[in-house]
Amino acid sequence: MPLTFTLDPAVTPELRDGLLDLWTDVSNAGGAVGYVPPVTREEIRPALVQHFASMAEGRVKLLVGHDEEGRVAATAFLTYNTHHLMTHWLWLYTVMVHPRHQGKGYGRDLLGAAADAVRRMDGIEAIRLTCRGGLGLERFYESCGYKEVGRIPGAIRVAPGDDRDDVIMLLSLA
Repeated sequence: MPLTFTLDPAVTPELRDGLLDLWTDVSNAGGAVGYVPPVTREEIRPALVQHFASMAEGRVKLLVGHDEEGRVAATAFLTYNTHHLMTHWLWLYTVMVHPRHQGKGYGRDLLGAAADAVRRMDGIEAIRLTCRGGLGLERFYESCGYKEVGRIPGAIRVAPGDDRDDVIMLLSLA
């Protein structure tokens, strides 16, 4: 059953808790979303609060996918550029699909919903994201139309002696 996507939903306690659960579960399943397992909801909470503050300031939009039971199943944050020479593209951050839903095509659906949302935004011509190398994420994003446009070797230190590339991907909407 497909996910139901909402751009800029009302931030309720249920949404907050669903996002915390999603981010924690994805992180603890080995997802490359800013943390290394094991991680708790309380460790993630400050990052989510920071996203909410940026949303309140109008700098970030939230895209949420709910499953057939109404649970938060997928999410991505769309962040506008503040530099006046870069306002024609935005960042896609914290792209997540719950582990129980992986393998169902929901990641592809999430990226498609994000691209559709961005196409409706005036003046935005591209989406840029970064991903952690070594997990095959580049291949997934490429299969969704993104192109690798840069790579910083060893920029992400997952653990001592475990450095990963920071891969820069771009989706042109023009």
